Amino acid sequence: MTRFAGRFFREGFRPRYELAELLYQCYVIGYQSLPLVGITGFIMGIVLTLQSRPTMAQFGAESWIPTMVGLTIIREMGPIITALIFAGKIGSSIGAELGSMRVTEQIDAMEVSGTNPFKYLVVTRVLVTTLMLPVLTLLADAIALYASYLGINLKGVTTIALFVNNILSRLTFGDVLPAVIKTFFFGFAVGIIGCYKGYYSEKGTEGVGQAANSAVVVSSLVIFILDLLAVQVTGMLGLN
Repeated sequence: MTRFAGRFFREGFRPRYELAELLYQCYVIGYQSLPLVGITGFIMGIVLTLQSRPTMAQFGAESWIPTMVGLTIIREMGPIITALIFAGKIGSSIGAELGSMRVTEQIDAMEVSGTNPFKYLVVTRVLVTTLMLPVLTLLADAIALYASYLGINLKGVTTIALFVNNILSRLTFGDVLPAVIKTFFFGFAVGIIGCYKGYYSEKGTEGVGQAANSAVVVSSLVIFILDLLAVQVTGMLGLN
């Protein structure tokens, strides 16, 4: 997989660039993932708010709910939950798609015809997953925060201006930047693992299912490991 990733960096920035396929994958991987990511973000925001309210009320700290929920979603819950949903949807899709192309010898046919299948199939998908996951995470964060605002108003009354002000008053540059940066690594991991598992799929149709399943499992595990490393790095840099 290390050699596979190294080949991506060698070939990813050499012409010829597959711009048409890149834009199409942006639509498939990014735009078509938005409904699932949006629903997940909405549920995440409203459930987190409703679950935290009783505990905060015991300490007389209900006014801190927007701040607590905002920091939790932006720093950790938003990036990690969105990445896991992304891995489940896109990782399995890429693994199955490339696996079926390998099994039906479409990739071999591309090589024989003089087309570079690695650049066309792998480079475009890995670039798109790397770029689209941060965008989807920011949108999921915004939807989750709006859902939190609705959750607060289910048992109380607050204005959107006060809600946003409570979040921004405690939100710092060190909260936002690491959360955004690590999503690029999450997206790269999902793309490179999904492509690797599908590109080298074997054993016929059984291998396609194994490639899709393995892509999701390994991507999810790597996301947690990268998140742990990100926490350690931000802690050493004093951004926590």
